[in-house]
Amino acid sequence: MRAVVLTILAALAVGGVAAALAGEEPVELKPGPGLDTVEGNCGACHSLDYIPMNSPFLDAGKWAAEVMKMIKAFGAPINDADARIIAAYLAKNYGPRD
Repeated sequence: MRAVVLTILAALAVGGVAAALAGEEPVELKPGPGLDTVEGNCGACHSLDYIPMNSPFLDAGKWAAEVMKMIKAFGAPINDADARIIAAYLAKNYGPRD
């Protein structure tokens, strides 16, 4: 068991070093109401890079559906109030521009 844990930690350390060497910067999301909820919930499971990367494709309804998919399909432990806050933040700050 100890060997497995050490192997996992070593792999994570190497991955972090590789990202640093590649000049990869953490994404900074737009400031606004709900940002802390997005960072705390979404960033707990995956990179926040997905948000600006998908923003040209997702309107308010699709962002809400994406949040529900994370909860229902992937088991994200997000309560209903936070889900509404996250969807509203994403729609306002990362929806398609007319």
